[in-house]
Amino acid sequence: MDRLETILQRTEYLLDRVEALLPPPPSAPDWSRLAFRWRADTRGGHLEAVPHPHRLRLDDLRNIDRQREALERNTRQFLAGLPANNALLWGSRGTGKSSLIKALLTAYANDGLRLIEVEPAHLVDLPDIVRLLDGRPERFLLFCDDLSFEGDDSSYKALKAVLDGSVAAPPENVLIYATSNRRHLLPEYMSDNERSHMVDGEIHHGEAVEEKISLSERFGLWLSFHPFRQDDYLDICFGWLATLETPIEDRETVRMEALRYALERGSRSGRVAWQFARDWAGRKGLEGAS
Repeated sequence: MDRLETILQRTEYLLDRVEALLPPPPSAPDWSRLAFRWRADTRGGHLEAVPHPHRLRLDDLRNIDRQREALERNTRQFLAGLPANNALLWGSRGTGKSSLIKALLTAYANDGLRLIEVEPAHLVDLPDIVRLLDGRPERFLLFCDDLSFEGDDSSYKALKAVLDGSVAAPPENVLIYATSNRRHLLPEYMSDNERSHMVDGEIHHGEAVEEKISLSERFGLWLSFHPFRQDDYLDICFGWLATLETPIEDRETVRMEALRYALERGSRSGRVAWQFARDWAGRKGLEGAS
């Protein structure tokens, strides 16, 4: 009996030592904040407030009017407590997918919209995140940026369950808005199509293809983003220069410099246009100060 008591005391002592080494439990989220990040830790994870969210205006985003109208309408439905869909924004890099979601927060924060960024590596924590938000008066967008999965990555199953595939219904105050360069989020191989077959003139895909499609189909709203034409790229450049309040003395010079800037980077994306505008505005600011 004495030996057992000694073992229990030592075990309790060791547990106390281990607990002292663990980080303190996170405090409750500051729900007055507009944006959060999910941080995984040894205790499971917690919401970390973003003190300075990236504030973009919808009117600053050019040449994606169709996508903006559809996503904004879906978001207004969500804020009004009406049926709305999870959204997948897919397509070429730098075409405004992430910026559009961030701009929604700027436009609708006063209506109760909140944004939570969830990294792809933390998708397995989605059930815990959703449970934390259930019953809150705010309306939450779970923002999964640059989402994609490798063929042997099983974490997408957690996303499937939260989207539409679990016995538990998702909370009505939570939507998932994801961006990806892949339409079906998973890599596609030629070998996948070899398992397709015809039945009475109808194509039946193999299991691998069906698995890929079943994930992306759980998003009720698909929005595609395509590379910008040269004129669109230049329009975005001049739009950002106007936002940065940069005087333009010679439009042709700016035009040629913007095209050279894009040529050096091999892309005429909206991201490159924003980078050019910042570079040009900074250079002109230095010249004016000298």
